[in-house]
Amino acid sequence: MRIYNDILEARTRGEKLLAVLIDPDKFDLTTAEAFITKVNASIANYIFVGGSIVGVNATEQLVEQIKTLTNLPIILFPGDVTQITNSANAILFLSLLSGRNAEYLIGQHVAAAPKLKTTNLEIIPTGYVLVESGAATAVQKVTKTKPLPRNNAEAIVNTALAGALLGLKIIYLEAGSGAKVAISKDIISAVKAALEIPLIVGGGICTKAALENAYAGGADLVVIGTAFEKDESFFDVLKP
Repeated sequence: MRIYNDILEARTRGEKLLAVLIDPDKFDLTTAEAFITKVNASIANYIFVGGSIVGVNATEQLVEQIKTLTNLPIILFPGDVTQITNSANAILFLSLLSGRNAEYLIGQHVAAAPKLKTTNLEIIPTGYVLVESGAATAVQKVTKTKPLPRNNAEAIVNTALAGALLGLKIIYLEAGSGAKVAISKDIISAVKAALEIPLIVGGGICTKAALENAYAGGADLVVIGTAFEKDESFFDVLKP
């Protein structure tokens, strides 16, 4: 569990981590070299690959190309079982704790089990908690589940804590792709205080101030995706 251990060690040192999320369904492979060059020049520690709706083989094609352009670990952030490829380094084995659709609590996991039984991927069991963001996100539409209300901190904290008590290794607080409102510092802090495992935060983080706010709240790893889809100049504020 090298990547997970790296996250734990960074957390112990108080080092904050960053992942760049690439959605295979929205990414033009012809721009990969220029894009990954910017990722390599940034403070990013990981590249996440995945999306709510992705075409067959698109994930593997993208991962294979990225591998030729970077030494950063590539971690799958899959929307379903079809997005699993052994070409990556690790996979966030996501359970949608905020929803009540059994397909995304355990159904997709059962379907993935035969693929993962003999995989070389590092499997990181992850509790995925979708929080209301002011917009209907792709996750909400695909999973047919509602996000947790952003004004109900108790429900968000208890949901994250339940995941930790179940033995999941990471909690991922997500506002969703295209979120209008990022998860507040207060919510992040409350969840962080309840957990002894690493906390990932993503969604709606489109400025350096929002990034720093997530870190200040207690996020161990922040994920940025849509900001780069809209404007690659955001890389300019993420230089070492």
